[in-house]
Amino acid sequence: MQFKTYQLDTLTPRQLHAVYKLRVAVFVVEQACAYQEVDDLDLTATHLLGSGADGQLLAYARLMREPNDQARIGRVIVSPAARGGGHGQELVHQAIAQIKRQWSATTQINIQAQHYLDRFYRSFGFVPVSAVYLEDGIPHQDMVLALR
Repeated sequence: MQFKTYQLDTLTPRQLHAVYKLRVAVFVVEQACAYQEVDDLDLTATHLLGSGADGQLLAYARLMREPNDQARIGRVIVSPAARGGGHGQELVHQAIAQIKRQWSATTQINIQAQHYLDRFYRSFGFVPVSAVYLEDGIPHQDMVLALR
């Protein structure tokens, strides 16, 4: 899989369509969760796309700078057709690496993780910093990865 980052204005219309199609297919349809999936954070986020050899979008994450030398990873997703091949781990590794590369002063990475992925995120060093809570009817928890 090949990973590349983009700002919203540098995505082609077809790339943007693929991103939104995948995000809505999983976060809205598959998870049966009606919410405003496309939001204003897309305008300023860095979009990390993981594509197969044929150029098809297989994985995606949204990277955002936050105050106090922090960053956030959101909308972490692997295409249903590409699941089970280690692409999720590759995606998170790439997201962390991109944050370190683009915003080298970052001291902490934040995520709002679906609770069932607790062990997955812990494998990267993330630790929970909140109790489990419902977000759009799905159990979540806040987690952080200290970089320094």
